[in-house]
Amino acid sequence: MQLAFHQVDAFSDRPFGGNPAMVYRLDGWLADDLMQKIAAEHNLAETAFLVREGQHWHIRWFTPTTEVPLCGHATLASAYVLFEVYHETVERLDFICRSGSLSVTREGDRLWLDFPAIVPAELGASLAVQSALGVEAVDVLSSNELFVVLESEQAVLDCKPDMAALAKLPWPGAIVTAPGSKHDFVSRYFAPAIGINEDPVTGSTHCSLIPYWSKRLGKHGLTAYQCSARGGALFCRLEGERVKIGGNATLVASGTLMLG
Repeated sequence: MQLAFHQVDAFSDRPFGGNPAMVYRLDGWLADDLMQKIAAEHNLAETAFLVREGQHWHIRWFTPTTEVPLCGHATLASAYVLFEVYHETVERLDFICRSGSLSVTREGDRLWLDFPAIVPAELGASLAVQSALGVEAVDVLSSNELFVVLESEQAVLDCKPDMAALAKLPWPGAIVTAPGSKHDFVSRYFAPAIGINEDPVTGSTHCSLIPYWSKRLGKHGLTAYQCSARGGALFCRLEGERVKIGGNATLVASGTLMLG
């Protein structure tokens, strides 16, 4: 069996920026353990697998160690592959996944994710959280992720978590965020418990970041920057119970996986 793959740098308009994802468009599902082995072989933060089901695309995402219920950057990468490699002519692609219905709309050279808003709830600072992240928190909240607000962009840049301690906390990962100097807000995302010490640019965390910063800053349209080593810019809108996350993408590699 031979399978075509495409590697895309999501949330970047140039190679070697943003967050890389591997994309497979399949005619039918592979065994779960085989998809997990493929994701481990590529060893990127996410490998996405797509199968057309009627007018929708069923999408699944795997880290090198586990399947996850939602991934923004690999959805953006998948839409880019469907538009640019497989020449889908529609302006909106609809996806179904474990987290419900998603869509990606093409507007010029920018793609817009339509995801559910996830409003974080107050949790309160704890010694375990602050010690694991090595920070002094302004606020600690919880959604589907640990959500930690810091004083400044520099504090986010200076954050050096204890990955072993962080992996023991009862969340898949931890968001650290603060007001930005050139953007409305900045963030970083650490998820050692699911095999990703630091994710370069994370669309799904913005499901919580956008409603939080929209309320705090009193605006529905925001600009964001995930200040990892690779870095990536995101354009954000809060629309009721949905968030729109815009970004660019760049194809950097295509090839064939040989399965014997």
